Amino acid sequence: MKYKFWIFCALLIGFQMNAQKNYIENLLVQKDSFFKPLFENPEKYRLQILYTKITRDQQNKPHFKTYQYRANSKEYFYPASTVKLAACILALEKINRLKEKGIDKNTSLIHLKNRDSQIAQLKDSTSQNGLPSVAQYIKKILLVSDNDAFNRLFEFIGQEEFNKQMKQKGFKDVRIVHRLQLPLPPIENRYSNPFQFIGADGKVIYEEAEKFNEHPIYSISHIFLGKGVMQDDGKIEYKPLEFTFKNSFPLKAQHELLKRLMFPESVKPSKRFELNKEDYEFLYEYMSMSPLESDYPNYKSDSTIHDNYCKFLYYGGDKNTPQNPNIKIYNKVGDAYGFLLDNAYFIDKKNKIEFLLTATILCNEDEIFNDDKYDYEKVGFPFFKKIAILGN
Repeated sequence: MKYKFWIFCALLIGFQMNAQKNYIENLLVQKDSFFKPLFENPEKYRLQILYTKITRDQQNKPHFKTYQYRANSKEYFYPASTVKLAACILALEKINRLKEKGIDKNTSLIHLKNRDSQIAQLKDSTSQNGLPSVAQYIKKILLVSDNDAFNRLFEFIGQEEFNKQMKQKGFKDVRIVHRLQLPLPPIENRYSNPFQFIGADGKVIYEEAEKFNEHPIYSISHIFLGKGVMQDDGKIEYKPLEFTFKNSFPLKAQHELLKRLMFPESVKPSKRFELNKEDYEFLYEYMSMSPLESDYPNYKSDSTIHDNYCKFLYYGGDKNTPQNPNIKIYNKVGDAYGFLLDNAYFIDKKNKIEFLLTATILCNEDEIFNDDKYDYEKVGFPFFKKIAILGN
């Protein structure tokens, strides 16, 4: 009897998961023929989608219903800049642990170097006082997805502590092991720069020496993708590109992290981030702000930056699409190696619609990496612009 019961449970779970998959696929394909070829060959595009519909009761308490399409932590995608949101959260948590030393997110933070591979950072021309800080790095990450800003927070937290904290918070299969846009050997990313917090009088308030992660964090299985790799000499070597030693941040973990961040009261206290009200408001402000609204850092003179910069969902990152004044988007995007990602919380004030939407797609039709022939404009951005209809 017990055997039959467990078979029934397994069939029920399988039916529910398939129904969720069909819900997203059917809805998108019925609304726009653009999606049909993507869903006919989802393995090629490594397509994964998570959509959470949010409704509120009479007490304004949110209730969540999540649908998924191929959200599988075992199917690897390169998370690119989406790892930066976790870095912002963990950095603020560490700041809160240092408050008794007279430190806050605006305290000047300088990075020193102890190895040839490391880069010192003593100034920041984008800040009001010309000095770096955790707050300034977070602003640059959330406004324009600045890579150096992430690297500084990665060094501030430390590779070992970064991954330890994510594991303790229950985020499975997450590996944040390297800096971005710096082609360093894996062992060099296990070292973190020494740093100092500097007071208004120019004196050191607190410092940490260089850290080294004694316990390597890599995938237990080898990860190879694609058919070929463009080499530095412009020739293609027809072999897959290895991602074994690169960051991993599965879609379910990203979706859950965003939900906890935007709705801390919806999870039990043990799962909430160690952030205060000011921290949450700070993150919300810069996750939703147009980069052109910021004074420090200021991007108004940069012609490549626009209101929809780093807003893939709904706007497709298109500077010519006018902003909808009724819609607020809190998000973090990523793009690299042909992978395009967005992790977003939407509020449509006019229509009283709320939802979370997280998705990834590989835009690499020829399956050759590093050839700069990724299909972002043809496949990726239209996909993200159109998929927001899930919330309607």
